[in-house]
Order: sequence, then C-alpha cells, then structure tokens
Amino acid sequence: MARFPGRSWAPSDPGANGSASTTRSTGTAAGSSPGGRPHGRHQHTRTARPAPVRVRSVAGQVFALQVVVVLLLVVAAVVALVVQSRNDAQQEATNRSVAVAQTYANSPGIVEALRSPDPTAILQPSAQAARVNAGVDFIVVLNNDGIRYTHPNPARIGQKFVGDYQPALQGQVVTEQVTGTIGPLVQAVVPVRAPDGQVVGMVSAGITIANVSSASERQLPVVLGAAAVALALATGGTALISRRLQRQTRGLGPAEMTRMYEHHAAVLHAVREGVLIVGGDGRLLLCNDEARRLLDLPADAEGRPLAELGLEPAPLELLADGRVVTDEVVLAGERLLAVNVRPTDRDGGPPGSVATLRDSTELLALTGRAEVAQRRLRLLYDAGVTVGSTLDVTRTAEELAQVTVGRFADVVTVDLAEQVLEGDEPPSGPALLRMRRAALATVRGDAPFYPVGTVVEVVPSTPLAGALDSGLPGVEPRLAEAQAWRAQDPEGAARALAYGVHSLVRVPLKARGVLLGVVRFWRTEREEPFEDDDLALAEELVSHAAVCIDNARRYTREHAMAVTLQHSLLPRNLPAQNALEVAHRYLPAQAGVGGDWFDVIPLPGARVAMVVGDVVGHGLHAAATMGRLRTAIHNFSTLDLPPDELLGHLDELVNRIDQEESALVGAAAAVTGATCLYLIYDPVSRRCTLASAGHPPPALVRPDGSVVFPELPTGPPLGLAVLPFETVELEVEEGSRLVLYTDGLVEDRERDIDEGLELLRAALTGPARTPEQTCADVLGALLPARPQDDIALLVARTRVLPAERVARWEVPSDPAAVAGVRAAVAERLERWGLDEVAFVTELILSELVTNAIRYGTGPIRVRLLLDRALICEVSDGSSTSPHLKYAATTDEGGRGLFLVAQFADRWGTRYTSTGKVIWTEQPLE
Repeated sequence: MARFPGRSWAPSDPGANGSASTTRSTGTAAGSSPGGRPHGRHQHTRTARPAPVRVRSVAGQVFALQVVVVLLLVVAAVVALVVQSRNDAQQEATNRSVAVAQTYANSPGIVEALRSPDPTAILQPSAQAARVNAGVDFIVVLNNDGIRYTHPNPARIGQKFVGDYQPALQGQVVTEQVTGTIGPLVQAVVPVRAPDGQVVGMVSAGITIANVSSASERQLPVVLGAAAVALALATGGTALISRRLQRQTRGLGPAEMTRMYEHHAAVLHAVREGVLIVGGDGRLLLCNDEARRLLDLPADAEGRPLAELGLEPAPLELLADGRVVTDEVVLAGERLLAVNVRPTDRDGGPPGSVATLRDSTELLALTGRAEVAQRRLRLLYDAGVTVGSTLDVTRTAEELAQVTVGRFADVVTVDLAEQVLEGDEPPSGPALLRMRRAALATVRGDAPFYPVGTVVEVVPSTPLAGALDSGLPGVEPRLAEAQAWRAQDPEGAARALAYGVHSLVRVPLKARGVLLGVVRFWRTEREEPFEDDDLALAEELVSHAAVCIDNARRYTREHAMAVTLQHSLLPRNLPAQNALEVAHRYLPAQAGVGGDWFDVIPLPGARVAMVVGDVVGHGLHAAATMGRLRTAIHNFSTLDLPPDELLGHLDELVNRIDQEESALVGAAAAVTGATCLYLIYDPVSRRCTLASAGHPPPALVRPDGSVVFPELPTGPPLGLAVLPFETVELEVEEGSRLVLYTDGLVEDRERDIDEGLELLRAALTGPARTPEQTCADVLGALLPARPQDDIALLVARTRVLPAERVARWEVPSDPAAVAGVRAAVAERLERWGLDEVAFVTELILSELVTNAIRYGTGPIRVRLLLDRALICEVSDGSSTSPHLKYAATTDEGGRGLFLVAQFADRWGTRYTSTGKVIWTEQPLE
C-alpha cells in the first residue's frame, strides 16, 4: 500500500493524485501546504535541507507588521487624547463659568445693589474679588438692557454687553463659546432673581480655554512611554518567534522528516477507526488497515472508483455523496458502522472527502442495556416524585398504579386491607386474607379485572397467600404454563389469559414491619415476560409506595381522631328559640382540623346570643382550646354579661391558658391568640348588641336585599388585649339576616380579605332567601377548591316579638301597689289564655315586686313576655342582687325567693346600666 507523507488527515493538493513531487521551497509551492507539510504519494526520502530564514521571510514580515500596528495604535491614542483634552477643556470652562455666574448671582446683597442708585460702586469691588478667587477671566454684572455695571477693564463699564443675553431675561442659563480680545473663551449668562421671582439683572462669567488644563494632556507622556515599551516588547517577541519558526520548520534534516512521516503512517494504521480519503473524482486515495477490515476492501482498492469496490449500498452512498455526516450508523454486512464524513476542499484544499468508520455493533448492545437502565431510573425518579403527593391512602395507591402502567406493566392492581383504608392498624396473620381493591390502572379500558372497591378474598395455599404470609415478592414469567395462581380465581384467570395476560409480578406492600396489602403487575401488550431485573425494580417501586401508604394511613387515623374530637366539641343541634331563624355550616380544612367554632345561646328575656370564633393554629391543640373557650362562653353567658365584659373575661381565660401551657410544655405549644365575635339580639326592642375581638365584621342583609358591614371597633385578638373591648348597638329591621363567619370563608392564599368581603357582599345581595339557601349560595360563591382553613358560617333571620305579647307596668314604691299589679297581670294572662298559670305568676310577681319596693330603689317596672315560655321581669334602680337562702323555722321572712325558685322553671338576675332585672321563666306546657 502506498503511504502519504505528512499528517494523514491533512487535505492534499491537486498534485496528490499519485505522482511524486520532490520540490520544496519556503513559500506555498505545489505539493506542500502553507505549513510546509507535503501531500501526495511519496516513496523516496528527501535529501534537500530547507533554506535558512531570510530577513524578508514571514517572520520578518510579521515583525514589520507588528511594528506598524504598534505605531498606529500610539498615533491613534495621541490623537484621541488631544481631541479629548480639547473637549474636556471646553466642558470644564463651561461648567466653571456657569458655576461662578450662578454663585455670584445668588450672593447676598446683589439684588439690593442692582436696585441702588450706583450699582457699579457696590458691585465692582466684589466682582473683581470674586473673579480673582474663582480663577475666571471676568465677572460682569448687567442690567436688563445688557449694560455692564462691572468689568475687569473699568473703561468698558457702561457699554453694551457683547453676546447673547436675551434668554437670561426669561430665566434661562446661556452659555456660548466666543473669540474675544483675550482669545477663545466660554462665557455664561445667568439671571438674577428678586425674592418675588422677577429677573432684576444678569451676571456673566467667562474663562479662556487656554486657562483650563485637561487631565488627558497630563497622560500624554505616559502614553508615549507605554508605546515605547510596547514597541520594545513587540520587537523582542517577534525575534523569539522568528527563531522558533526557524527551529521548527527549517532545522529538520531529510532523515528526521522521513522518520516523522513514517511515525504518522504507523499511527494511521494502528488506530481502531477506519480512515478513508476519497478524491473529487470518486476514487479511493487512501485507506488504513481498519477500514479494509470493516469494509472488506480488496488489496488494490486504492486508486479505484468506489463503485468498483463491492461496498454495501448504505456506506457506498455516504462515501460517494461527500456530504457532511456525523455518527450516522449504517449496516455493512453483519456490522453496524458509525460513519463521519468531512470535505477536504475547505480553506482552499483539494476536492474530496475524508471519512472515519467505527464498529459500533457491541456498543449498540451496550447502549440498549444502558437505555433500559436509564428508563428504569427515570421510572423510579418519577415514582418518587409522584407517589405520596397527598396524605390520602386511596390516592397514593392510585398514583402508584398510574405511574407504572404503560411504562412497566400493562395492568396494575393495588389491594389493601380494609383496616388500612380506614386508617386503622392492619390485622396480622390470616385476617389479611380479606382485602379491598384500592386502585386499578390499565392500558386499555376493557381489561377483565375486578373494579375498585371489590372485596378480594385470598384463597389459602395459593401463591398470593404465600407471598402475603412470607412477605416475599414473586414472579410468574409465563402464566399460561403456570397452574397454581389460577386457584385464586379460576374464572378470572381464564378471562385474563383469554385477554392476553401472559406475565405477572406480585409484591407485598410492607412498611415498618406491617403488611398493608399487595401490588400485582400484569403484562398483556408487551411480548417480553417479566424477569428478575423487573422483580427488583418492582420491589423498589412498591417499597416506596408502602411507606407513603403507611404515612397516609397514620395521618388518616390522626385526622379522624382530631375531626371526631372537634365535632364532639361543636354544637350538634342548635337550641330552640323564637328570636332567630338560624342555619349554619361548618367545613374543616383539608390540611387538618382547626379551632373555628360557632354557637347559638338562648338568653333570658327572649334574647339570643350568637358567637363565632377562631383559635390560631391547627391540630388537636387548637381543637381542645376551642372546646375550652366555647365552654367558657356558655358559662359566662349564664351570668348575662354584656358582650364587652364577656370578651374581657374570655381574654383573661386565654391568657391563663397560655401561661399554663407555656409552663408545662414550653412556649412552642402556647396559645398565641384567638378571635371572637359575640352578638346579642333582643326581639322585643329589635336591638343588636355586639363586640369583636379581632374577628371580621358581620354582614347585615336588610329586607330590601342591600348588604352592609357594620362599622364596629375591632379589638385585638383574645390573649393579646391591653385595652377594654367596646360594644356597638344596632337597630335591626324584622326579616333582616345576620351573617357571621370566620376568616377562612373570605381569605386564603389567593385572595385578600377585602376581595373576599366584596365576593361575600355580591353573594348576599339580592332577593330575600331563607337562611339555609343563603348558606348554600355563600359557600357556592366563596368556597375554595381546597380550603386551607376551617370555615364556620352562621346565618340568622331576625324575628320580632309582637307587641300584643308584651306587657309593661310602672310600679310606685308603695307596698299597696302590689295588689294592683297582681290584678293587671291576672287580666293580661286571661287575655292570653293562660288562666292556669295565673295563680303562680301572681305569687311570683308579688314576691319580686315586694322585694323591689322594700330593698330596691325606683323606678320599679314589671314586664311580661309571652314567648316559648312565660317570662316575668321586675326591674329597679338598685344593683343589689337577692340571694336564695333557707329560712329557719322561727324566721318571719326569707322564704320569698325560695318560693319563686320552686314555682319557676328558671330564674336569675341581669344587671343593666340603670340597675338590675330579676327574671323568671314558667313553662307553658
């Protein structure tokens, strides 16, 4: 085989067609490249030594070129410095002239001097002193007609100013460059303003450009010195390069050059890649031994056209086409070859192309295995990201089935113990032989498998039962040949085989030593059966899913406990009363239980209290704290306290709870606060009294459909109050709706509270609706897709106690008036049809009125209310409360309240701003 001297990949010249070329010179003669490396077929040794480098060689030309470039750079830098110096000098002159003129124009006393009878006498000395101190050539003060008052040359005082000063009369600053008697200069004219803003004169300052020196001029010697150093370095560097070129290109003899070419040829034939050089006429110019082996080329292949070499069509097309190809795989016999083709005629080289061939048959097999491993790693990664995204047992099982179907198996079933689905501990032993299908995913929708929710009864002595008992996974590569698995469900097995199921992997779901269920992977569409590698992958997938399912099971159990506790602390049924028609809704947060609560509490005098509140935080601690606060509100309401006092007592309770929790378990578990809204509605007076502790305001829907949010002073949350709470009273029309809610309804991460209140207003506005319909409409309009906080909603439509069911009397402070009150009460009870309770009512009122006359102060009033019970109220101006006691046998009195307590169903005392009210309730049935 002929050998080409030089680098095997270097492009050859037109003379490289097989003829020998022995000419070599210092230029780019035929048969050599610019680098001095010859091309073409050579079979003899060169004897001519290269001539030494002359002064006018390439190295010398490079030296001259570098000197010229350095000189041009120096000249350009000097010109740029000169131009910059002039520009800087002009700009500096302008800035200094304007600054001096403005400073002098704003100096104290200049306005008064301009308005004086002789401005020159006052201004000339100060102008000259300022000119000397500022370093300018002149400071001239002008009047509005342009007449000079000052000038360095006194002879020019009183003459017309030379320059443009008209814009200064309009309040502008004028700068211009002129050539005066002292040379080129820059002068500025600025206005002098009186305190009222009127222009009363002008000041002009100027300086010659020659007096302003530039920093660029001072840099000129530095630039020249640097240029000299650069020129010296360039000269030395060029000399070194010339010497090196001489050593590398001209210092070699023929023997050394021949040996170098032989080394190149040896490397060419030793590489594990085939190398071919094809000429522009389609002939093979060069090929190494590896190319001969890969393409089965004949011994005389070089010099022959490619079409005559018996190549396969695919590689022949790539080599003959000459287009650029990168790692294109073609079939050559039984080998897969990766082909790269590059043209040789780029940068003025000869026409043709060079190709490299690499045997990738084994690499393709390795690549296939690597792709399978990569797909499995990708599946494991996706399963790690997807499975367990929620704390829901069923959803986690569905995620496992969905992420593996189509990628690992064609059908995936997940069966779990029924206790796991409910959040309980799964049973051990034979009890796990009963499971329920939690997830099913198939490539096609007509797979003959039991649907989700089906109970799976595990048959003993089957492979499935053995896997559950041992906890070990198993694989059935060929289900058609296996018999034991069919015992689990013979009919279902027959349908599955008829459907095309041919391979199975079963893996028990086991986490933290607890058996939760089993996952089975089935193949129908893929022809290859499951192997041991697939079993290992299935174990990895199922082990991760098992931990996620167990976490979801534990969360389900804890969440169920918290929800049960919370629901037990909330009102199950609202108490019966006539003042309000009430509807309510409570929705726990999906993230966990919270501390929201609501309540409706009947009060004496046919009144009703409504409460909504929210404990900060979530979890069992918040729910327990909510229960304590709700119980406290019930207890405080029995004292019939006004809303502000009740919230004050509640605030003290929250502080005490906070201190107790901090002392027991640390500040991390302490209550950080709670909000509460307490409202009392009186159906007799239609008055609504309310107070808020950091809670959103209620909505009041009038009978005409309009909605308002009453303005009430919102105090700080409970546990953080430092000032007393305030109470607001509203008069409410009959048929109005009061809407109380917690912040979870109107505020979440995607909207602020103002936007939520506007949405609530829009949902409430409109025609009259029942409280139940109002709750449904409000939740439909404002309920988020995934509530992050609890939502409590309380809607009440107001009612009014009719006037004919209310009776009032004023009682004089005279014991004789008791008889008249008893007669009036008996008459009213007869009118109401309550004759059977008249005697007891007269007895109760006579005792209460007598006590008020004897121990209280005026005015004394009696009120009867006919509601769900007969309510008797006696009020007086005293704040002294009577106490029930047992009278001794010898005591003459002290038995009145005892009789009242015996005959009345309930009785008590309510304090008002003017005294107290003693009330009793008597059942009507």
